[in-house]
Amino acid sequence: MITSTSSTLPLFAWLSPGFPVGAYAYSHGLEWAVEDGDVRDAETLLAWLRDTLEHGAGRNDAILLAHAYRALEDQSALRDVNELALALAPSQELRLETAQQGRSFLDAVLAAWPQEKLTKAADNIGEIAYPVALGLAAAAHTISLKDTLPAFLLAFAQNLVSAAIRSAPIGQTAGMRVVTALTPLVQHIAREAETLTLDDVGGCTFRADLGSFRHETQYTRLFRS
Repeated sequence: MITSTSSTLPLFAWLSPGFPVGAYAYSHGLEWAVEDGDVRDAETLLAWLRDTLEHGAGRNDAILLAHAYRALEDQSALRDVNELALALAPSQELRLETAQQGRSFLDAVLAAWPQEKLTKAADNIGEIAYPVALGLAAAAHTISLKDTLPAFLLAFAQNLVSAAIRSAPIGQTAGMRVVTALTPLVQHIAREAETLTLDDVGGCTFRADLGSFRHETQYTRLFRS
């Protein structure tokens, strides 16, 4: 059983579609964007995801992850960053998305990759946001923040592309082209997030946020958000 590591290999498991966090069940409001016609092909999907990464949850979650990473042994700082992460969710569905995945992720890592510092940090945490959980796990297992941030952001983008493939007229090849096109932005946001403070957290994705409210009453739904 793995107890500690400085390898990046755990990230491949933690951020894979098969890791038991239920990521496949969430679209971050993308399902509503498809229903309303905002996302209808690869071009509009790319535009939607660029905004989500650069002006919405992508950038914010990267900043929160970085601060959680540094707060592994500081309970007060950890509590503050986690409370902020949960409070930033603009709708009930998006709060469920981050909190359910965060709890599932932390429980799975503690069960399969136990580590004393992570166990101690988790003892005083109930509801936990997903980027906070990942930041803690990476810090506890001495996986560098420089590796963790872009891996997290790319996995976020890939999950949304997967949701688009299942709900929009977009094929797998087109979806992979979208992921490739997003890679430079992912790298830029990851580098930036390493140096930003919690005062830099903020977003401007009003249509996506409103869409997450509308998704709650959408007539047909494949996803929980």
